[in-house]
Amino acid sequence: MPSIKNQNNLKILKEKFKAAKGMILTEYRGLNVIEVSELRSKLRQSKSEFAVVKNTISELAVKELGIEAKDLFTGPTAVVFENDDIVSPAKIVVDFAKTHDKLKIKKAFMDGKFVDAAIVSQLSSLPSREVLIAKMLGSMNAPISGFVNVLAANIRGLLNVLDAASKKQVKA
Repeated sequence: MPSIKNQNNLKILKEKFKAAKGMILTEYRGLNVIEVSELRSKLRQSKSEFAVVKNTISELAVKELGIEAKDLFTGPTAVVFENDDIVSPAKIVVDFAKTHDKLKIKKAFMDGKFVDAAIVSQLSSLPSREVLIAKMLGSMNAPISGFVNVLAANIRGLLNVLDAASKKQVKA
């Protein structure tokens, strides 16, 4: 019979797994407390959470949610939970792993399935959500702006002709 503490941890972890839109599983073996605190503070700025998890409880939580996660929770495991945009924590984790070679990215969980660490690297190279939205809005706005410029060209041409005619009359 599991202890009450482990049952509570299982319940909390299950809720976090269920609420998260994306997760990044990492191995943090060899990082000291200062480095882990630095990573946590960077992730907190993007509204993400870095949590060290117990492997057996994590496996139970994932299994109860019906997610296949064979052999993922081995060794010291920490999970980055993201409830909004998976790109920003992916950038932070990948950049941190570049400067701290002891942090290893195991897998990521997106769209109901686990994906390789290579996908996390690809995600980290994407622009932020705000930049992508701005680019999309710019693309949507471009045809309208072009159309307005075409319509304004006829009026500009007419004004140039009238201006030239008025200057010619003043000289005459």
